[in-house]
Amino acid sequence: MGMKTKFKDFFFGEEEEYFEEMTEETPEEVRSVRKPAQKQNVVSLQSVQQSSKMVLMEPRMYAEAQEIADHLKSHRAVVVNLQRISKDQAKRIVDFLSGTVYAIGGDIQRVGTDIFLCTPDNIEVSGNITDLIQED
Repeated sequence: MGMKTKFKDFFFGEEEEYFEEMTEETPEEVRSVRKPAQKQNVVSLQSVQQSSKMVLMEPRMYAEAQEIADHLKSHRAVVVNLQRISKDQAKRIVDFLSGTVYAIGGDIQRVGTDIFLCTPDNIEVSGNITDLIQED
């Protein structure tokens, strides 16, 4: 068995024999009924469950905003505590994260005083706790 035949069998398998049998004179009804036996080695993506992960971050400087964005791009929810950073840098981080969640189709919500929940598009947040937030 030549190398060309091995590659042809690997990529096409029984399908090539099936297509060789079909001619243009074969009616469409017969073509749709006569399908080759297919191997069942494909796993449905719905059957594979991936665990979701939430990351808690407390950045000390603006440079750590990129690490938070990387978590969001990896489809992880991030709770960001900005209580130990200056107000100027906290605003810059919130602006950066707002742009990031907008770009990935996610969401950012304020859940406490200087605490934000950033979620990617695969995580849906329901409920509202804005009644507990005290404005400064």
